[in-house]
Amino acid sequence: EEHCLEHLLNFPGNFTASKLRWVQLNEPQIYERIYKVMLPGDFIAMRLSGEIHTTLSGLTESILWDFKDKQLAGELLGLYNIDSSVLPDVVPTFAVQSHLSRQAAEETGLKEGIPISYRAGDQPNNAVSLNVFRAGEIASTAGTSGVVYGISDHEIYDRKSRVNIFAHANYTPDNPMLGVLLCINGTGITNAWMRRNVAPHGITYDEMNVVTDTVPVGSEGLSVIPFGNGAERILENRNIGASIHHLDFNRHNRNHLLRAAVEGVAFSFCYGMELMRHIGMNIEKIHAGWANMYMSSVFRETIATVSNTDIMLYSTDGSMGAAIAAGVGCGYYRSTDEAFANLKMIGVVHPAENQKDEYIDAYNRWRRLIIENR
Repeated sequence: EEHCLEHLLNFPGNFTASKLRWVQLNEPQIYERIYKVMLPGDFIAMRLSGEIHTTLSGLTESILWDFKDKQLAGELLGLYNIDSSVLPDVVPTFAVQSHLSRQAAEETGLKEGIPISYRAGDQPNNAVSLNVFRAGEIASTAGTSGVVYGISDHEIYDRKSRVNIFAHANYTPDNPMLGVLLCINGTGITNAWMRRNVAPHGITYDEMNVVTDTVPVGSEGLSVIPFGNGAERILENRNIGASIHHLDFNRHNRNHLLRAAVEGVAFSFCYGMELMRHIGMNIEKIHAGWANMYMSSVFRETIATVSNTDIMLYSTDGSMGAAIAAGVGCGYYRSTDEAFANLKMIGVVHPAENQKDEYIDAYNRWRRLIIENR
């Protein structure tokens, strides 16, 4: 445990090294046939080029990079009895990594020789799309899962393993930029469940956002715990489920439930940021794309006010960020600063100072429910 913490080795069972070990133990006939192990992006690049590579960021997504010793995680490979020969060669994230093969060109209709020059996991890439590369910058998303992803230029870790540590897209051993990732599982699914089961039939998410805005801050005492499909690591792997608290039949209606659910997800983000600040993350402002739950004024204002943090909203998404980053990798842009110079900020959400007490009271009430479920 101490070794994994000090060397920043993420250790949940859903990461590649642990899954590979499972195959080794349970499906040895398959394990013995392995030539190389790839992440999805590595596999797509292989199909396009015929070459098999990965990145340092990819190795950290697989729990296979030792941040302290700045090399393959030999201790873990030995523990799992995994031969390092099954791992691909490492290429820089921003560089010409391979080229489109003749076969792939014929199958796709693209031009042979097009450079393949960038790959990253979903959250590092979301951060890239928001031009988040420097220590202290934070990227966030609130879609299927909710994520707060912060950049650190020094090694930090949580002794309770409530966050994951990755090499950010611009990480090198000489420039160790770390991505500290906090995951909130019950984000999009909470909103979707409320739309299917509580909101009026046929209502759109945009219309739900309007409805939630008609209910006072704090949903008049109603609280929703949104961990109905697990809490990932934020609650130390405890599954406390989803629940509704302090429901008053004489006062609350479905509009209150809809708002309390959005607040519950936002409070989860704020609770997670408390943990991140506790381990040394500096959170001054949050960068987010104009998408998913960040299109809800209740969601945005709750996070900004409770965390006392400005939220910078941008007109971008991960696919656009990947395309621009590929331009950096192949030399079309001279730097990431040049590449993202035209990134359009569409607004800033400031803490609602005139309602801060109401937001903090509602958050503290919600937070006590989390503490009581420990």
